[in-house]
Amino acid sequence: MPRRSYDQYCAVARALDAVGDRWTLLIVRELLGGSRRYTDLHADLPGVSTDMLASRLKDMERDGLVTRRRLAPPGAAFVYELTARGRALLPALTALADWGAPALDERRPTDALRAHWFAVPLMVRLARHFTDGTDVIDIALDEGEFHVVLGRDGPASGDPDGGSGYADGPAERPDVRLRMDTATCADIAYDRLSLARGIESGRIAVTVPEGSGERRRRKRTTTA
Repeated sequence: MPRRSYDQYCAVARALDAVGDRWTLLIVRELLGGSRRYTDLHADLPGVSTDMLASRLKDMERDGLVTRRRLAPPGAAFVYELTARGRALLPALTALADWGAPALDERRPTDALRAHWFAVPLMVRLARHFTDGTDVIDIALDEGEFHVVLGRDGPASGDPDGGSGYADGPAERPDVRLRMDTATCADIAYDRLSLARGIESGRIAVTVPEGSGERRRRKRTTTA
């Protein structure tokens, strides 16, 4: 099918030509966490039909936002991943999350939730707090666990090679682990509570894995 366009000589219109369709930016949100199989994307995008998801992924491939590759055996499945242009949408998603935060009050009975949906806005808040070489942070909620990586230029720099991102599950070698409930995570992610205050009040439990202090010291020495 031909690409639909606003046919306006405007950068905003051109951007919306590529990402303005329903579900596209939420697919980007999921793929910021790394390569995903089609079935994984479908599971973490409740409400999207299989036909709609397949159509959006084809559009995103055509527009240079996503690539598809086959995993080596024994996996041999196809996975989708963001291109550099797709990853460069992180600051836009961060700004959208900030803009939409006032609409998040009480969770509605019909609201789906995945723990990693907090990752995009949370990266900026964590980067603001951790300035001591802490790069890899585990976040544990009742709904699940994920980890964020704070890149060298900060998570909202727009540098697709800066290393910022997130992934489901615990990190292999985190610098610090944070455990909190979902309400606290939302308050931190949307700037209703500072991380320092959350820790001081006991709403956030902090664990420093063995050896992480030495790793942070080596990072500071390397980058000094």
